[in-house]
Amino acid sequence: MSNPHKGRTGLDRIIRAAGYSWAGLKAAYTGESAFRQETWLLIIGAPLAFWVGRDWVQIALLLGSLLAVLIVELLNSAIEAVVDRVSFEMHHLSKRAKDIASAAVMLSLLLAGGVWAAAVWQHLR
Repeated sequence: MSNPHKGRTGLDRIIRAAGYSWAGLKAAYTGESAFRQETWLLIIGAPLAFWVGRDWVQIALLLGSLLAVLIVELLNSAIEAVVDRVSFEMHHLSKRAKDIASAAVMLSLLLAGGVWAAAVWQHLR
């Protein structure tokens, strides 16, 4: 049994995939307050990364850590949407899935915070 939605190839597939990705970013920004907050963190942090970072590697780590937070938040939101699509009923597996996804976001935020703290510390020394 094959998926009828997987038949596209070449440039058509790339263009449609970009459209789906843009729709996903738009849905996350309009529907998820955490994603909006983390997007603004990236918008504010991006220029700061060029001031705090000593070289291109440090700048890439600063920006990458903020981008990783957005990526993990997107996955968290997708998991929450799928769980909610299945049922709003309280179930231990639903709770577990949502809690694990939330923990992933927390770890990505701790990683970004650590990277930024280390870079700011080095910058101020």
